[in-house]
Amino acid sequence: MALSKLESLYLTVVTEHSKYPHHQGTLDGAEQVNLNNPTCGDVINLSLKLDEAGETIEDIAFLNAGCTISTASASMMTDLVLGRNKAEVLELAGVFSEMVQGQSDERQKELGDAAFLAGVAKFPQRVKCAMLAWNALKKGLGEE
Repeated sequence: MALSKLESLYLTVVTEHSKYPHHQGTLDGAEQVNLNNPTCGDVINLSLKLDEAGETIEDIAFLNAGCTISTASASMMTDLVLGRNKAEVLELAGVFSEMVQGQSDERQKELGDAAFLAGVAKFPQRVKCAMLAWNALKKGLGEE
């Protein structure tokens, strides 16, 4: 069965973020948030640095041991939230969460590469994989 152009692009983008994740590593002097997904064993350590006012993400990095979706989602998320303020980030996290649960919203176009993970909604057991980094980010921002 041949893949559509969109499915092919999805596979390419997700695979690239998984094989060559952006912002991978740890940051000295940053808040460290550790989360795991006991369902499949994915683990993430998110390093988060906010500006002096505690409102804008100045730097972000992650180390993980996880599946393709978990790694790609973390890479896409770090690209998206770097330099944004907490309110923007939390709104994007909500849009992403709704999207991977199958809801559609015009704001999904603001997710950049992360919008390619909309197809995760077809596989409910993978939603937690896609959400792991986002949940770590919300926890680091004091929201969970």
